[in-house]
Amino acid sequence: MSVPKELGYTAKHEWVVVKDGIATVGITAFAAESLGDIVFVEVPEAGTEVTAGEPAGEVESTKSVSDIYSPVSGEVVEINESLEDTPEAINSTPFGDGWLFRVRVSEEPTGLLSAEEYTKLTEGEE
Repeated sequence: MSVPKELGYTAKHEWVVVKDGIATVGITAFAAESLGDIVFVEVPEAGTEVTAGEPAGEVESTKSVSDIYSPVSGEVVEINESLEDTPEAINSTPFGDGWLFRVRVSEEPTGLLSAEEYTKLTEGEE
């Protein structure tokens, strides 16, 4: 399973990358695979304030509904609108077209796992 080294990860299976003060957030391939076929995604609207470690939306699959936790604090500036029509993009490209939302960060994220740390965490969950 792919775990890109340039991203930060949470223990709740979200990924994040910050560039020029904007964080792009998604769920990991491990989470997408665990959930099964994703059929619906609810993300915060642009303009919404999110807090690191707090629920910011939901992913619904044929198996279950899971919360999405924001790995950063700040204001949502963009959502991936294509997921309304094609939520399965999260299954096929969780680190690409399956991103969820973007946040103008109010502070640099802390407590994120490296790719190596995240890989070790998920090896115990398989």
